[in-house]
Amino acid sequence: MKPLVKALSTLVLALAIGGSALAQEYVKGEVVKIDAKQKKLTIKHEPLENLDMPAMTMVFVVAEDAMLEKVKAGQAIEFTADRVNGRITVTGIK
Repeated sequence: MKPLVKALSTLVLALAIGGSALAQEYVKGEVVKIDAKQKKLTIKHEPLENLDMPAMTMVFVVAEDAMLEKVKAGQAIEFTADRVNGRITVTGIK
């Protein structure tokens, strides 16, 4: 596959599965609760511009189970979130 065609294919795929995944900015938050059984995090966060959401505390599912092991309740984090299969999902943590 030619490089330009491959790059365009990758871009189209990224837009199809994430929409805003290409330009997501990390948002500051604090882990309030971890529910490993349900694979969810409760996070008190700043506004999520890509999801048009104000600052609030809410429950997110995680994109990868390993994310649950990276955090502890009360921990300050920076994260990205997006709609994945209709669910608001944490897609990255640092």
